[in-house]
Amino acid sequence: MKKIITISREFGAGGGEIGKRIAETLGYHYADKELIINAARATNANPQTLINMDEKAPLIFGFTQSLFDLYNAPLEERFYESQKNIIKQIAEAGNCVIVGRNANSILSEYDNTLHIFIHAADYWRLQRLKKEKMQDETEAKIAEHIKTVDKARRKYCSYFTSRDFGNADNYDLCLCSSKLGIDKCVDIILECIK
Repeated sequence: MKKIITISREFGAGGGEIGKRIAETLGYHYADKELIINAARATNANPQTLINMDEKAPLIFGFTQSLFDLYNAPLEERFYESQKNIIKQIAEAGNCVIVGRNANSILSEYDNTLHIFIHAADYWRLQRLKKEKMQDETEAKIAEHIKTVDKARRKYCSYFTSRDFGNADNYDLCLCSSKLGIDKCVDIILECIK
């Protein structure tokens, strides 16, 4: 039986780390930032350009019009369509963990899936980022960055899927990493997969 795990996450809540640990434990394929590189190849775009627009809604509108003319669509929409196709290819191969990029929505009709949302208290996320990824930044700057990334992810989700980012109805399992800890989140997910 092929299994597909998607992990959506608030910025700094540890979703990427949890996803990597799940994939390593199970021997599953892990997909996160690699989706950007593959989408860059498919859209003939510069990977750095796509990294800058990753998980962000386009600044211009017209998505429904451009569905009929994908080649003339804005780069953000071509990028999303490319990532969507790559996510489906990875899922069809099975035994994978896919982090972010609306994978839970893209794969909502697939069998043998477990869609997870990882969230955490703002202060915990700030402290985690300060310790692990943003050591040279002030707490105020980290807090602002958390708000900016979460807001972008909400808009991205709403724009491309018409769903609310973080709404429990869109997931099979929602975990608070600040209360449970990363290790316990991994243990719970592994137990659910059994």
